[in-house]
Amino acid sequence: MKAKDLRQMIEAELVSQHQELSEELMNLRFQLQMKQLTNPSRIRQVRKDIARINTILAERERVAQSGD
Repeated sequence: MKAKDLRQMIEAELVSQHQELSEELMNLRFQLQMKQLTNPSRIRQVRKDIARINTILAERERVAQSGD
């Protein structure tokens, strides 16, 4: 997912997306341990998407605090 697409989402959508990706990452790690993972690069991609969401949420929080 691109940062440009994430920036267009509202905060509730970002939090929801973060939750979904966290669950997917947990499932991918479980599959990796059980030797059932077919695409190991997906773990890296999901981790980066989670980091992008965290960054965007932190930026929005900083903007909100500076506006007070």
